[in-house]
Amino acid sequence: MPSLRQVARRWILAGWVASLVWVAPVSAAEIRVITSGAFTEAYKQLVPLYEAATGDKVISAFGASIGNAPDSIPSRLARGEAFDLVILSEGGLAALEKAGQVVPGSRMDLARSQIGAAVRKGTPKPDISTVAALKQAILNAKSIAYSASASGTYLSSELFPKLGVTQHTDVAAKRIFSERVGAVVARGDAELGFQQVSELIYFKELDFIGTLPDEVQQTIFFSAGLVQGSAHANSARQLARFLSSAAVAEMVRATGLDPVGKPSGR
Repeated sequence: MPSLRQVARRWILAGWVASLVWVAPVSAAEIRVITSGAFTEAYKQLVPLYEAATGDKVISAFGASIGNAPDSIPSRLARGEAFDLVILSEGGLAALEKAGQVVPGSRMDLARSQIGAAVRKGTPKPDISTVAALKQAILNAKSIAYSASASGTYLSSELFPKLGVTQHTDVAAKRIFSERVGAVVARGDAELGFQQVSELIYFKELDFIGTLPDEVQQTIFFSAGLVQGSAHANSARQLARFLSSAAVAEMVRATGLDPVGKPSGR
């Protein structure tokens, strides 16, 4: 994996980025960003690069793409919290744009994400490689945790009914608010957990068992959008361009996402 210094240098030397950086105002901007879970690990690695390259300060917050949990992105915007940039699932972004909270046409795709499953390290790892195996794994699980955000909505409203397991999941499965599913599984409060791959693979206490079979997988974009009324729209747009750039694609990929930007030579 490229070092932070190498990535920052590659980005700054890229012609289109250099033109944005060097014409920026002398005074650094404070950019307020809220991002949902799937892009969090990539975001935490990349923001320091942006700050080092531009002198801007990024003030970060985190919340679910959808839902009415107090710390979800829609709830925080509804309360009037001020942000310049939001990063969330494509469906969540579309809803914010429809509500007039995100600038129309400002969507910038950053990465694609898939849903995976994990169990507590040292416990039996069920087979989920086929649709039939996935169904049996769900039926065999005494307790299941899934996200209250985009992936969980898909599971509860589409996948579980499609598999014919709702009678079991209505009893055994629990929607998780305001924390990662991995944390719930890691402490033994659920036997099987489903969430975006990028939100599961960083738990050392878990065994990641794989992604959902292609036939029932949900692949979605996580995208950035400019918040209406932003005082630092240009800087926020520049940050989004960096996060989607080819220079950082390998770092994004290492966090369990499929980056939109493609490294040179690919």
